[in-house]
Amino acid sequence: MRRRRERRATPVTAAGLLSFYEEYEGKIKISPTIVVGAAILVSAVVAAAHIFLPAVP
Repeated sequence: MRRRRERRATPVTAAGLLSFYEEYEGKIKISPTIVVGAAILVSAVVAAAHIFLPAVP
């Protein structure tokens, strides 16, 4: 049986709206540096493909 954390219900959360103080923890954690590096790498590959591969008429 899973234990639930106790939390106080504020009027906003009791009405079914989002509570922004809760943190969501996903399964995959990636550093922002890796995301920016991957975006730059993909951009460079697309630019190189545009320059070095001929366009299909």
